[in-house]
Amino acid sequence: MDSWVRFLFLVACFLPALVECRVRNYKFNVVFKNSTKLCSTKPIVTVNGKFPGPTLYAREDDTVLVKVVNHVKYNVSVHWHGVRQLRTGWADGPAYITQCPIQPGQNYIYNFTLTGQRGTLLWHAHILWLRSTVHGALVILPKRGVPYPFPAPQKEVVVVLAEWWKSDTEAVINQALQSGIAPNVSDAHTINGHPGPVPACPSQKGYTLPVESGKTYLLRIVNAALNEELFFKIAGHKLTVVEVDATYVKPFKTETILVAPGQTTNVLLTTDQNSGKYLVAASTFMDSPIAVDNLTATATLHYSGTLSSTPTNVTKMPLINATQVANGFINSLKSLNSKKFPATVPLKIDHHLLFTVGLGVNPCPTCKAGNGSRVVASINNVTFVMPTTALLQAHFFNISGVYTTDFPANPPITFNFSGAGPTNMQTTNGTKVYRLAYNSTVQLVMQDTGMIAPENHPVHLHGFNFFQVGRGLGNYNATTDPKNFNLVDPVERNTIGVPTGGWVAIRFRADNPGVWFLHCHLEVHTTWGLKMAFLVDNGKGPNQSLLPPPKDLPKC
Repeated sequence: MDSWVRFLFLVACFLPALVECRVRNYKFNVVFKNSTKLCSTKPIVTVNGKFPGPTLYAREDDTVLVKVVNHVKYNVSVHWHGVRQLRTGWADGPAYITQCPIQPGQNYIYNFTLTGQRGTLLWHAHILWLRSTVHGALVILPKRGVPYPFPAPQKEVVVVLAEWWKSDTEAVINQALQSGIAPNVSDAHTINGHPGPVPACPSQKGYTLPVESGKTYLLRIVNAALNEELFFKIAGHKLTVVEVDATYVKPFKTETILVAPGQTTNVLLTTDQNSGKYLVAASTFMDSPIAVDNLTATATLHYSGTLSSTPTNVTKMPLINATQVANGFINSLKSLNSKKFPATVPLKIDHHLLFTVGLGVNPCPTCKAGNGSRVVASINNVTFVMPTTALLQAHFFNISGVYTTDFPANPPITFNFSGAGPTNMQTTNGTKVYRLAYNSTVQLVMQDTGMIAPENHPVHLHGFNFFQVGRGLGNYNATTDPKNFNLVDPVERNTIGVPTGGWVAIRFRADNPGVWFLHCHLEVHTTWGLKMAFLVDNGKGPNQSLLPPPKDLPKC
């Protein structure tokens, strides 16, 4: 396989008149590396020894090949978050959904094409809690000669936000699963791998972003955190939002952006000060009474010519429960909807789906801390059970007994969803998918429930982008709420927040055959079972069928 890849690459490079050089080769060595933060050292799982991991660069329509070699004791898989993976579901990455994981000592080449996509995405591990340190940015530049639909920046900077635990994250979640209660929250947040000074470790260094006065910088901001939505702000500067989740938006200025786990936001930063040092900060947003890591990560925007001893200009971050700030940002996002980048919102809908998302409580005789119960999560009261054979393999090879296609289109029980909920909070367990015909259109309303506690759920759909056509508080009303839908220029995303005690409505076209994961991107909720999958059948056309699996696809 490697020699074949090199041959293709050489052909592409030496025949520029015939074909643009567009095969990008990367190698990911998954290895342990000791890392010191918060005045303590621990071994972490990394790609190529880096935290965050390396940024992948490519251009729209390039083919990317990433050879992942597993040198650690855990099974590994890597997801290319937001990549459409048209007909190449085998390269999507979620373990036991589209592939069996890469076992210790084994390797796998992820092979995919960035068809019609440009912007900032991310990659991360998609098994266990490894993505806490196994993650990085994926930058897709426009085709050569194609400008951005906004003023060209003089420089581009990747900014990866994440969380840091002093303990081993696998031990954190394993202990929680044994006890039946929530896992410990992280000990700090990081900006490009650095928390900045914190009370428990005032000597902790922060990230420094050097800038020159009078220039425009494009910041590609990625939230790779496991469990927390984050506000992001730079003292003394406004940010112009131009893109989210690798889709262009109508530009608008703001002091604060909100980015949920799995989401990306591109902003233009104009360095309109003469000199100085300015605080860059990331802090948690949580408008529900749930324990979070409330430490603010800090970095420094450092103008050239400014002495290091110069005091840093600070900024006041929004309150942790600043729902108004969060909603103000979310409601400002609109698709660019230009002639070149139209918003192709489905207007005729084949499947009207209503999914409740939230928590529950199931019996667990061994869970002493949970008094014989464990906290779980569900969609339409189904707590998803991970299979031991990948769903995509079971679908492609017609292996029976792995999943059923009876995932409910509506909640099995109707109640006051945004209220306290029923007294019986038990869920059903199952490995269920919802089947869609190729090219059918879907409207999916996701409704938060108040069972245990209402909470904002950032939900990610693999294999597709979708349009957020509506959003509101309380219970979704199928008669009145659609009258207020935005079907002209709704924001297009791959990860969307279901608001606390509210609902969000999305639309998409099922034009990608395969099995596609839908799950909360708060890792604790995914672990607890807030996940399901769509099975999209092949179409009838020549390019409407799932391609056969590669020969090196890992075996379970």
